[in-house]
Amino acid sequence: MASVEIENVRKSFGTVGVIHGVSVHIDDGEFVILVGPSGCGKSTLLRMIAGLESIGSGLIRIGDRVVNQLEPKDRDIAMVFQNYALYPQMTVAQNMGFALELKGVKKAEIDAKVNEAAEILGLTSLLKRLPKQLSGGQRQRVAMGRAIVRDPQVFLFDEPLSNLDAKLRVAMRAEIKSLQKRLGTTTIYVTHDQIEAMTMADKIVVLKDGVIEQVGSPLELYDRPANVFVAGFIGSPSMNMLSGTIENDGGARLVLGSGASIPIAKDGGVKPGDKVVFGIRPEHIELDPDNGIEARIEVVEPTGAETHVLAKIGDADVTCVLRERITVREGETIPLAFARGHGHFFAPETGARLAD
Repeated sequence: MASVEIENVRKSFGTVGVIHGVSVHIDDGEFVILVGPSGCGKSTLLRMIAGLESIGSGLIRIGDRVVNQLEPKDRDIAMVFQNYALYPQMTVAQNMGFALELKGVKKAEIDAKVNEAAEILGLTSLLKRLPKQLSGGQRQRVAMGRAIVRDPQVFLFDEPLSNLDAKLRVAMRAEIKSLQKRLGTTTIYVTHDQIEAMTMADKIVVLKDGVIEQVGSPLELYDRPANVFVAGFIGSPSMNMLSGTIENDGGARLVLGSGASIPIAKDGGVKPGDKVVFGIRPEHIELDPDNGIEARIEVVEPTGAETHVLAKIGDADVTCVLRERITVREGETIPLAFARGHGHFFAPETGARLAD
């Protein structure tokens, strides 16, 4: 196991810059997830750590070694890909032990490592099967087993769950997280799915256009997003963003461009007259027949345990997640209130979080 240090790393393809001075420290044994929209540079950064892409400038250290010029096989890492990359003519056991065989490891040692990994992953009864005889989840576990037998300093995962159905993704999330805690191996995991990031990571690195927007624990990013982008990316459904002006006539209010006035808790270091982008998460909007402001329903999405409602306050779109099972239809109005103390204030010019 080892720490990973990424120091002012840059990467361009021709004249197009894709990674712009990224720096992040990953502790020994830490589970770090690189997350962001397609094209943000997360997979490119992972491939540079693996040695599959050259580094334009900057340093990457694994443990106490600078690995910029080392071949992938010399970096003591193991990578799990989205497409499993299993040899179809080989059995599960042969796939898992093939890298050790190439290194000249003795057969008895290979068998011992393969059997140990198979027991950890619940693959013992499948060792003689071919990949075509396995389900998607089983194939992914074989790919993970192939990485485990190498006993690397660092695991690298590149969107490993993207090919699985929704139910299996949930199960595999739990398996990967449990496995990482059991093995204690430093892990860097790439995904575009913020639910994966929130549920699995010790630390999340949010990327946009090759730049780090914020680094922190899942709850740090959820509770105190650094800017509008992170606020909108982390959390599902996304945080509501309302542009308006702060007024205080006996109580703080957000006045929207349409003239609609919404009572809010005055925090976030703002004062009357300030123009802001006000963020509120859907789960922090509630029904309040006594003090709520009327909102016109656009769409109702019952999910069983919750009801998702898309509504308009003035001309502003608002999404709320209600615990109640409400019987309303599109075009009707409901009284909505913003929970006190859960608002986020951002600068309209830059999108940056305003000081609390």
